[in-house]
Amino acid sequence: MKAAMARFYAREDLVAQRQEWKSEGKKVVFTNGCYDILHPGHIRLLERARSLGDVLILALNTDSSVQRLKGPSRPFFDERTRAELALHLEAVDAVTLFDEDTPRELIAAVLPDVLVKGADWAHFIAGREEVEAAGGEVHALPLEPGYSTTDIAAKIIGRYAAASGLAAPEQGQ
Repeated sequence: MKAAMARFYAREDLVAQRQEWKSEGKKVVFTNGCYDILHPGHIRLLERARSLGDVLILALNTDSSVQRLKGPSRPFFDERTRAELALHLEAVDAVTLFDEDTPRELIAAVLPDVLVKGADWAHFIAGREEVEAAGGEVHALPLEPGYSTTDIAAKIIGRYAAASGLAAPEQGQ
């Protein structure tokens, strides 16, 4: 069990902390994403990522970055809420935000020992070249079947619409 709750880091503080972890001989793992609706697939991916090292950094897209990637109806939860939830996950040691479309610049600054993404991003893992050039490892981990934020959101919206449609005739009676 983790001794203390994870900590939120501004970019420059995270880069400095990375150097401290390096001097302590800790293996640092980095992953990133929107983590918009936290679900079991996210938790299991983070647990597998954390098992690859001593420290897990989770970089979350800012709200504006999520909107550029996913559209104006996203994120469902703002960056502060998403960061707060992530800080309470046992597998996560450090949380930070990035506003760019990809975390390449952040990854290049942190230079983790291990870079992890879900297998759905195996075709393009931002920061791969920088991590591999520094002698690090890059892993595309398998996703947990049946869990997708987009699919979960569509189910919720579909159920709401169906429930609303069923309630409409009753209101007229």
